[in-house]
Amino acid sequence: MAGEIPDLIALERTGTGKGAARQARREGYVPGIVYGGGKDPLSINLPFNELLTRLKKGRFLATLFNLKIEGQEDVRVICRGVQRDVVKDLPTHVDFMRLRRTSKINLFIPVEIVDRDKAPGLRKGGVLTMVRPEVELVVTAGDIPDHLTASVEGMQIGDTLTISKIALPQGARAVIERDFVIANLSAPSGLASQTADEDEPEADEVPATEVDQSDE
Repeated sequence: MAGEIPDLIALERTGTGKGAARQARREGYVPGIVYGGGKDPLSINLPFNELLTRLKKGRFLATLFNLKIEGQEDVRVICRGVQRDVVKDLPTHVDFMRLRRTSKINLFIPVEIVDRDKAPGLRKGGVLTMVRPEVELVVTAGDIPDHLTASVEGMQIGDTLTISKIALPQGARAVIERDFVIANLSAPSGLASQTADEDEPEADEVPATEVDQSDE
């Protein structure tokens, strides 16, 4: 299960309706609501600046949060919608859903490369390029992995590492159904350019098939 679930600090909003929401915005908060999980909906306020910072980092809708509200037990939530001002494009309201341990959610899980010392291609100077350092998975909320482990043992220059070569946690599956590339092992730039130069004909070389025989 994930060891680092980011905290999200919020305040319980006592009032409801448009009036209370407008008041929250004037005081530097973004109103929101937390629902699901077999409990009544809870109105909350989120600090505007902190929320905006998290939104700018990206993948806010695919991040699991530990919601902390004073006087209440922490609860895991995932955002299910962000309403924005049509002119300023700033957040005006946020919806969160409580998660049970059996809930299925989409999350981006980082990929950790191991066995670099066992890759012949790397020992020859090859370069490992990460095409997808993170993979979006459908996972169970109660069994979220910290990372996916991908071995490059035996990889040669020109080989690729695909998602099918990575063991996914039980019950998890990739959102993309095809066997997509995670990383590739390519030749070092110097060797690649040298090979390209060797393949090009010299300026004074003319293929036999192109010799002009019109004077014969």
